[in-house]
This record gives sequence, C-alpha cells and structure tokens, in this order.
Amino acid sequence: MFATDRAMPVPELAVEAEQRGFTSLYVPEHTHIPVSRATPPPTGDTVLPEEYSRTLDPLIALAAAASVTSRITLGTGVCLIAEREPIVTAKAVATLDLLSGGRVALGVGFGWNREEAADHGVLWKSRRDRAREHVLAMRALWTTEEASYEGEHVRFAPSWAWPKPARRVPVLLGGAAGPTLFRHVAEYGDGWLPIGGAGIREALPALRDACARAGRDPVPVIPFGTEPTPAKLDYYASLGIEEVVLRVPSGPRDQVLPVLDTYAETYVTARADRTP
Repeated sequence: MFATDRAMPVPELAVEAEQRGFTSLYVPEHTHIPVSRATPPPTGDTVLPEEYSRTLDPLIALAAAASVTSRITLGTGVCLIAEREPIVTAKAVATLDLLSGGRVALGVGFGWNREEAADHGVLWKSRRDRAREHVLAMRALWTTEEASYEGEHVRFAPSWAWPKPARRVPVLLGGAAGPTLFRHVAEYGDGWLPIGGAGIREALPALRDACARAGRDPVPVIPFGTEPTPAKLDYYASLGIEEVVLRVPSGPRDQVLPVLDTYAETYVTARADRTP
C-alpha cells in the first residue's frame, strides 16, 4: 500500500493482512516532492498523484507494524537508498530486524525524481553507484565486528556498530530489466522486484546469466505492485515465481479491507486449498 497520513494506518493493515494469511507487507518511500519539478510523473498522469507527497517514513511505519504482528514480513518497496545516510540507515534497519525477530525485507530502488534526489545532494548520474556503495557499506556494518568501508561516496574507518540484524537482511532491487540492473542484483542483491511484472519471462535468462557470471545461483523474482488475476498468478507460478506483492488502494479502512478480503478469498485461501 502507498502508506500516507490519509490512508489506513500501517499497523492496522499489517494486523489485518497477517490475520488473512498474507506473508508480507510492503510500503514505499519518498522523503518529499519538490513543488516545482521538471521530472514528469512516472505514472503517466498530467499531475502527480497526491499520495507521493504524503508518504510515511517506511522504517518507522514498519516498526509500528512489527510491534503488533508476529509473523508477517515487513518490507520497503522501495527505499530510496541513495538519498539516505548509510550508517544511520544501517542502524535503523538492523534495529527493526532485531526487534521484529528477523522479519525485514529491504527493497531498494534508484528513484525517478531528479529534483528530490538533488535536494539530498545526489547527482542523478551517480545515483546507482551511490546506492550500490550505501548497500555494501550497510552490509559491512551488519555483518562485521569492526566494519569499515572505502568508496567514492561512502568512507568510514574501522568501527563498532550494534545491534546486528537478527539474520541476513534480504536486499531486493527494484527497477526495469536491463544489464545494469541485473549486474547490480548479481553483485549485491538478494532478489529482483520488477514493478508490475511485465516482460519477466523474456528477462529471466539475462538475470540468470548475470548471476551465473557472478558465481551465484539464480535469485528470487518478486513481481511488485501487481493487479492480480488468477491467470496472471498461474503464469507467474509457471515461471517458478513463489511470491507476488499485490497492490491495495491508498485509502481508509473501508476502501482497503474489501480489497484485502477479496484477495484473501480469491488467492490466499484458494491457493492454500490447492496445495498438495
């Protein structure tokens, strides 16, 4: 759900989703939306939908959700990691994962809004390299007792940083299929989040080849923000896809819960009944 100050509260949605048997909940990120923008809306709309400028901080929202749930995975979809200071973000993610009992999935992306990135001091052409270094530096802080990193965008001397996550936090990269994205996924990602899911079948060989060249097994593919149909989910299953993130409206409870109920009845319960 596009979590905003006008939408169903994230903790309430997490409880309702967990009770209905869903396995994960993802929320997006925008720190702010500059009023005067040259960047066109990614939705194709003439005017950018208001929800983009009203998003909650995803890590704080998911921390609130963690406190009232016990099973559901809590994910960012996606965190604009190039715009975040990596040492502080690493601690926030590690704390959330520790307190939630190892339930965080960190979906990251490179962004689409040039003006938003610029306000964070991010040169547009450097955002992918910056995001890569931020993730690698965070991984060092999560896994090494005396962590250090030396890069073009991130540098810190050997340092102690606790808490460590409860387990390895999966980093899932969002973005359109292509050699650059797949090279990043193969190097430092734990999965691919294709928005909408179009063109996955054609892209899978290139993703698998990138992983093989990096000496890795194929990574999971999780279609994201999907408007589901039974045929579409059967198609994804035929590709070996095991998880799909379904879109629910950004609105109050009386708009969200009927959609969640329909999804649960049509997809969660029905597919559980079909499982041998």
